[in-house]
Amino acid sequence: MLTTSTGLFAKALAGKYAIGAFNVNNLEIIQGIMEGVKAKQAPVILQVSAGARQYAGSIFLRKLIEAAAEIYPEIPIVFHLDHGEDFEICRDCIDNGFTSVMIDGSKHPFAENIALTKKVVEYAHSQGVVVEGELGKLEGMEDDVNVAAGAGSYTDPEQAAEFVAKTGVDSLAVAIGTSHGAYKFPPEAEPKLDFERCAQISAKVKIPLVLHGASSVLQDFVAEINSYGGEVKDSQGVPEEMITEASKYGVAKVNIDTDIRLAMTASMRKNFKEQPENFDVRKPLGAARDAVQKMVEHKIDILGCGNKI
Repeated sequence: MLTTSTGLFAKALAGKYAIGAFNVNNLEIIQGIMEGVKAKQAPVILQVSAGARQYAGSIFLRKLIEAAAEIYPEIPIVFHLDHGEDFEICRDCIDNGFTSVMIDGSKHPFAENIALTKKVVEYAHSQGVVVEGELGKLEGMEDDVNVAAGAGSYTDPEQAAEFVAKTGVDSLAVAIGTSHGAYKFPPEAEPKLDFERCAQISAKVKIPLVLHGASSVLQDFVAEINSYGGEVKDSQGVPEEMITEASKYGVAKVNIDTDIRLAMTASMRKNFKEQPENFDVRKPLGAARDAVQKMVEHKIDILGCGNKI
């Protein structure tokens, strides 16, 4: 069933676990995610980025997610816009069935971010849709979001309190050390997340927090990709124990995209290499779908949201 995140986040905060927000781009990804959450009896957030809308088209993705809600009526599904760039995109998604939208005004000065986010919140709430805002800048690249190394900034707790009070936003994406893409930390660096900052923000805003750029870039998949001709070198993500830890500090939503891509790519490269005679595209895509399911089940264990529906 399609729902908003309000009740799901309230339960997550009370239980100190987080809900997985998985980026979707095609049929096989959605099928794999839904089979994973069904197996684990977990709620799920299916989120669509600008790149996904450009690739698959908004109508195709909406119909696929509506099909998932029909096929899995027992699973609470939040249909979420990831990194909405402006009011027009958010309004279009609200008008076309999304139950949750993110307005990403983090590239704007603080006052402009507040004004833009408030405008989206007012329209969304009038339609029964919830809104995620963002304060602070994550480095790295994800579809149309590109922040150069050194250009990021951590979320300021005092600004966060003002931002939430003035916008009425329902959840807040924060920058505490994660980053977009597969190259989150240099190979020689020790990954760190600023949990003290996260706790301070949570205490001041009193709404659910969101971690973007939280894929762990599991090295088994990187090694498999490279062994079959890939070149995903020197990649490092957020250690999974840190993702589990984040739920103790007000994080109720964790975004996962890169790990899904890595699982699919590893599976397809292996399939193409080991079965060069095959020309039935359903075989590599079917195997990739199974890889997505296994990845999602694993992530649900890390997040602690299994058996929470």
